[in-house]
Amino acid sequence: CKGCNVAAQKRGMLDCAFCRIPFSDNDADNLAMIKARVQKKDPDAIHFLGQNYFHGQMGVQKDIRKAVELTEEAAELGS
Repeated sequence: CKGCNVAAQKRGMLDCAFCRIPFSDNDADNLAMIKARVQKKDPDAIHFLGQNYFHGQMGVQKDIRKAVELTEEAAELGS
């Protein structure tokens, strides 16, 4: 959860809360990490990816239809 991420960051843990790989300055690397979580059906990652498609951020082209699909999937999984 976001609370877990904030608590980890306060303790100096600035890497991924799931896999402990440090975040990159490269959008492509971060996108790959997010997509790995999406494949494992992580609702927060799915929602986050949907937001990136909605806004056309992190190296993905803006795609409202894909954003809505991902947001609905995340909601169905409890996000």
